[in-house]
Amino acid sequence: MPSRALLASYRRLFAAPGATAFTLAGLLGRIALSMNGVSLVVLLAERRGSYALAGTVSAAGLVTGAIGMPLLGRLVDRHGQSRVAVPAALYNAVPLLALLLCVRLGAPDWTLYACWAACAAAPNLGGMARARWAHLHRDDQAARHLANSFEQALDELCFMAGPVLAMLLCTTLAPEAGLLASGVLGTTGALLFAAQRRTEPPLPPLPAEGRVPAGQPHGSPLRAPGLRVLVLTFLATGMVFGATEITTVAYTDSLGRKAAAGALLALVAAGSCVAGLLFGLLTPRRAPGVRFLVGAAAMAGVLLLPLAAGLGGAGLAVLGVALFAAGTATAPTMVTGMTLVQELLPQRQFNEGMAVAVSGIVIGISAGAAIAGTVAERAAPGTGYALPAGAAALALLIALVGRRHLRPAGDAAGAAGAAGARENAERVVSASV
Repeated sequence: MPSRALLASYRRLFAAPGATAFTLAGLLGRIALSMNGVSLVVLLAERRGSYALAGTVSAAGLVTGAIGMPLLGRLVDRHGQSRVAVPAALYNAVPLLALLLCVRLGAPDWTLYACWAACAAAPNLGGMARARWAHLHRDDQAARHLANSFEQALDELCFMAGPVLAMLLCTTLAPEAGLLASGVLGTTGALLFAAQRRTEPPLPPLPAEGRVPAGQPHGSPLRAPGLRVLVLTFLATGMVFGATEITTVAYTDSLGRKAAAGALLALVAAGSCVAGLLFGLLTPRRAPGVRFLVGAAAMAGVLLLPLAAGLGGAGLAVLGVALFAAGTATAPTMVTGMTLVQELLPQRQFNEGMAVAVSGIVIGISAGAAIAGTVAERAAPGTGYALPAGAAALALLIALVGRRHLRPAGDAAGAAGAAGARENAERVVSASV
């Protein structure tokens, strides 16, 4: 039975000592992160009466987060997870509380931008968790694939549950309740995660100047051509997410069923979550670069389904099926992409590289949402689904153009070595003749 195979495989994954503890601790922080966006919008809409202000303040936080996350990842690579996560979590609680006070006391709008922009030092617990899995199963490729699939499923679970929890708290208790809860959960989760020292990856030795191994970048991880390809692909994938969210809200609003948008978007996340868990059970037989191309092609294909449903004026049931199907292709693409980040970069740049990849997704979400909002105001309902379909096609195009860079250094070195061996053999034969 698939369910038995699923349980058995993931039970084996969590047999590693300490795996359950850091996963549960990290889950608290990741749920908190997924609560922030909705909590901020509801708070400012209720207390300041402006969705426009809420949107621009949220965008300011996304921009600074996209910049701050890689910088924080670099510190983690240099000093270790615990030494960075603890002060970052404690610091991040300060501007969050300051924002709540500014809203409560009626402070000028610029203080809201400043406070939310300062909340850019939140630890990337998802990336740190993937680093721990990579260390625990460094000699088991199948287990690392299973762990990356599980982490992607967790991401989708958080982004299903977080906004729902935030909306519940903001509407039943107080508009401030969502951000207060996310602050408590985020700080607690980060501190508990940092306390799990036995699963923390050791710091890799820094290479001597001028002795960086061939194929491994020195300095910014973006010097690796493969990571640049992945970041651009992730940016286009983020546009898929952002555009799908805004277009779905606009489409349901045109049908007079705006409240159903949350359930429809949950179906996208549910499809990705299920696909991620099942994808982890498959034994990888092809190179990750090939799997990434296949995933991007599948994503581009299934995102034509919501476009067809939207342009055809389909009801919510048909659209829900199309969105669930669309979600099933994103998880395998993201899982393989994160696996490639791990394999393309040396261990000393792991956290920074993961943060750069996530920043690409965040920027893409912001851009996709902004473009989709403009289209929703000026075009017929359902037309906006052309944006995620086009963004998925762009992701596939980027991956195809840069496919030769999506090979780990070892594979490239092996190919170069084989070519050199063949050339030497040919020279020996020629000399003999």
